[in-house]
Amino acid sequence: MTPGEEPDGELRAMLTECLGYYQAGGQPPRATEKAAVKAILAELSTRAPGHSVEVRVPPHAAVQVVAGVRHRRGTPPALVQLKAATLVRLAAGTQTWADATAAGELRASGERSDLSHLFPLVTVS
Repeated sequence: MTPGEEPDGELRAMLTECLGYYQAGGQPPRATEKAAVKAILAELSTRAPGHSVEVRVPPHAAVQVVAGVRHRRGTPPALVQLKAATLVRLAAGTQTWADATAAGELRASGERSDLSHLFPLVTVS
């Protein structure tokens, strides 16, 4: 994928569906939210391959991204942890990294843990 090129419409559709639930004050079905989280994390892995930062979205999934020292066991030296709703909003561009951090919805620690430059992944209107 070249810079500026967006992933296929499937990710956009997943994000739009989840956002609809969140905006209505609800929660998407667990399987729907989990599929969206996994698709977002897969796209992050494509855009920032590596193993130096672990991104955790409990209870759905975790992935290691960003080139650098490989993390193998225990708590990684660089960690990003957030809820699924926050990850969906970041990926869709309806929330910024700075706003999520300020609201306490995102915790990032360690070298290279600022992944703000990777978001949004798609544009959702």
